[in-house]
Amino acid sequence: MVNQTISNPSALCTENNAVIGNYTVKTASTPDYSILNASIQETFTAIDRFEWQAVREILQMRDQELYLEAGYTDFKEYCQRELYAWGGYRRINQLLGAKKVIDTVGELGEHIKNERQARPLLRLVKEPEKLKEAVAIALQENPSPSESDFAAAAQKVVPQLPRKKIQEPLVPKIQEPMVPEFPTVKVTSPTHHRHGESGTIEADPPNHWQQIVTFADGSKELVNNADLDAPSVPFSTERTYPKEYAEAIAQIREQHQQELERLEQELRIGLQSQATARAEEQVQQELASLQQLFQQQKQQNIELQQRLDEMEALRQLEYDNQQLKQRIQELENAVQERPTQEWGNTLTKQAAKALNKEVKRSLDKTIDLRSLAQEPPKENAQECLRLMGIALGNLASAMNNTQALQAAALLLGSEPTPIAIAYRAEQLQLLPQAVSEIRAVLASPACSWCDYLSVAQEYEVIKADYWAELTTEEIELITALEKTESSKITEPMVPHETPAESGSSDGEVIGLGSIVAHADIYCALYNARGEVIEDIGDEVWVAWQHWRDRGKKTDRYFKDELRLL
Repeated sequence: MVNQTISNPSALCTENNAVIGNYTVKTASTPDYSILNASIQETFTAIDRFEWQAVREILQMRDQELYLEAGYTDFKEYCQRELYAWGGYRRINQLLGAKKVIDTVGELGEHIKNERQARPLLRLVKEPEKLKEAVAIALQENPSPSESDFAAAAQKVVPQLPRKKIQEPLVPKIQEPMVPEFPTVKVTSPTHHRHGESGTIEADPPNHWQQIVTFADGSKELVNNADLDAPSVPFSTERTYPKEYAEAIAQIREQHQQELERLEQELRIGLQSQATARAEEQVQQELASLQQLFQQQKQQNIELQQRLDEMEALRQLEYDNQQLKQRIQELENAVQERPTQEWGNTLTKQAAKALNKEVKRSLDKTIDLRSLAQEPPKENAQECLRLMGIALGNLASAMNNTQALQAAALLLGSEPTPIAIAYRAEQLQLLPQAVSEIRAVLASPACSWCDYLSVAQEYEVIKADYWAELTTEEIELITALEKTESSKITEPMVPHETPAESGSSDGEVIGLGSIVAHADIYCALYNARGEVIEDIGDEVWVAWQHWRDRGKKTDRYFKDELRLL
């Protein structure tokens, strides 16, 4: 036997080897194990090295499209035609995938010796960090990892569900169906023009979803499998692939399924995050609305507390008024009973006669005071008459004299009752202060109608009294200020309106937002305008226009005290 060798010709044999030129003549011999084993490993190492060299050349051929010079339309056609003996396009794809794995892991790629070791790592190439982690795990467990080591490391990093294998019987039972030479079929689709007719299949189908059917009249038609009913004829519904393509398709489907599961998990996490963010936003909105509602409720509670305080103050005033009325009644009863009381030991009868005589003389003089009310003195007459009226009122209350009471009422301008006279006396005590404050306001160079009203309103009940005390020049000044203010108000004056007509017009009722004025035509603020800012039943709060520049801008009135404008 004659063999031509490339490597050291003496490496394979230990004895009985004759070398003649470039030929080795072998005789019967036994090779050494260590030498033969080292030669085998060197050979496979050289194969792997040449394989990576081939990959680099293939990349150059693909990237530079040199195959076009040979007339090939694409890289796949070049591989199928020129490299079919080495696995064709499928094998080239495996080598290119291994090259991609090595390039992705970087420095760790030097531990991947061939394409078989890189094959289980190919599914991690889209996740470089996990790919590097798998290679590191394999190197940690075995410094010279094999294909199984890389596969186990990849499984640890990204677990892969095992494929379900169908256990086939060792000796499958083959049962041939009783099929005639030409299968008979029947058109069952109601929409087909040969519905109900039968025919035979005498030729191979042109594709996977149609059959060539020969009918009784001898005509042949192409009919869809879905329109036929032939249980004995196995219509192929799926496309068949070669074994190597079927494996590749199954691997792609598995990767696609894993990718779908990963995307589904990411989508679930994203939806949960979005739902959490939306829930937090809704909670924030609800908290904000609750806080706003709390502030509104707090403000309402404050307003209710203020109203309760006002009602409590009114109740206290009512209680005080009842106490005062009761005290007044007791005093009146005491005055009426006083003449009939016995003086006891305080005075003698002679002293009582003298006192009665002096009281009678005073009463006689008091009766003549009515003429003074009709013709008052020339100097400070009103003040004198008021002082006399107050004195007579006190005397009438002390002595229970009706004539003195009538004289006091005539001088003070009130009803002839003790309560009316006492109330009138209290009013007249404010007269000097009122005249002084009004004259101080009128004496100011920048005096306006609003300034005068701010003081005059406080003494509205004694307007006629302080008006009589003012001089002619002061009255003319007040009249001029009123005319100036009236010219600013566009609403015409209604001097002859009666109180019965106030509070509403044409069926309208005073309410929130109504423009109102005083209903009393004798009120100093009759022409002043205001707006209702709060309606509390029978009463309202009014904001007056002439009080805009003052600290106090509103006041409280009964509705019948106002009129609509």
